[in-house]
Amino acid sequence: MKYSQSKEEFLRANKTIPGGVNSPVRAFKSVNIDPVFIEKAKGTKITDIDGNEYTDFVASWGPLILGHANDTILKAINEAAAKGTSYGAPTKIETEMAELICEMMPSIEKVRMVNSGTEATMSAVRLARGFTKRECIVKFIGNYHGHGDYFLIKAGSGALTFGLPDSPGVTEGNAKDTLLADYNDLKSVEKLFAERGDEIAAIIVEPVAGNMGVIPPKKGFLEGLRKITKKHGALLIFDEVITGFRLAKGGAQEYFGVTPDLTTIGKIIGGGLPVGAYGGKKEIMDNLAPEGAVYQAGTLSGNPLAMAAGVAMLKELKNTEGIYEELERRAAKLEAGILKNIAISGTKAVINRVGSMMTMFFTNEKSITSFDQAMTCNTEQYAEYFKLSLEAGIYIAPSQFEAMFVSAAHTDEDIDKIIEANYKALI
Repeated sequence: MKYSQSKEEFLRANKTIPGGVNSPVRAFKSVNIDPVFIEKAKGTKITDIDGNEYTDFVASWGPLILGHANDTILKAINEAAAKGTSYGAPTKIETEMAELICEMMPSIEKVRMVNSGTEATMSAVRLARGFTKRECIVKFIGNYHGHGDYFLIKAGSGALTFGLPDSPGVTEGNAKDTLLADYNDLKSVEKLFAERGDEIAAIIVEPVAGNMGVIPPKKGFLEGLRKITKKHGALLIFDEVITGFRLAKGGAQEYFGVTPDLTTIGKIIGGGLPVGAYGGKKEIMDNLAPEGAVYQAGTLSGNPLAMAAGVAMLKELKNTEGIYEELERRAAKLEAGILKNIAISGTKAVINRVGSMMTMFFTNEKSITSFDQAMTCNTEQYAEYFKLSLEAGIYIAPSQFEAMFVSAAHTDEDIDKIIEANYKALI
């Protein structure tokens, strides 16, 4: 394949955009090549500006569960755009979206629309602090909740100490209110609550970690978090920006049978357009302005284009019989094919999969269940694997620590193609 136009465009972009991209992972730095620039997409296929076509297993990092440029969603967007793109005033479709979310995700009794997953998590934490009258939050090392200041925190020498800023521009004032625990380790959480329980407003967690590679919760982990927060009067926030409406109609909380107090969602509810939302129990959500004193606002929140796309998306997921069972079948077929290739080739690798999201880790570990184990992965080997996949016309995440997504648009032929490309790349 030729990438000359993408290379030229990347040089051009670097002159006016920091790093040449508007989100860091797009720069392909972790796979040691220049990024490809995409021109168009339809179904499971994306085409770059050099004319190279790829079968896509990134799906815009998760939201395109029905595939690219879905006809039903495009129709909804076009009809909404013809009436105006933004009013800064209430619309009926915002209420329709809210009703769908509350119906499909029963833990949510009321929901507030925002413009991104980051905005949703920031707002949910502010609401939790306002509701509990406490200042500290607990997050897990390796869980990503957007780029809010109090989320960009690392553990330093120990996971149970105060965090230190993980990015220039994040102040120690923000860091001191963020307590760090180890994902899948309830003892680390219990220790924090034993020491600081009356200061902790909430635990925020990805019910399935998706930003250190896909790492599912151990049996009893989410249930344990629910028990700890109830005991200490703190809130449990599920960050379902990735898992919401992907693992099940009711998200990861339906999939695992654990009910949080607040939930953040995004991606899928925008049908490919920028969107986010957070919701939960009525008694908590009613603390938001103008009903309550916790302030949050946004000019483009609930804009008609994103709402139209999201309503169309949720209706398809709600009304298409067997869609999640079919996603499971296709993802299981892909997992089985890659596992067979790993065994045949003797490659040191494992696969983590939950529903239609998965990661292949290049590692000597027998399983990956924690951040520390994820950090043992061979990123150079993944970079070579990524390049070979790209050359074979398969577009996967340009990072070892991201997820691969199967969509309802993927056919058995698409699955067979990536299994074949995987085999050639591994041997």
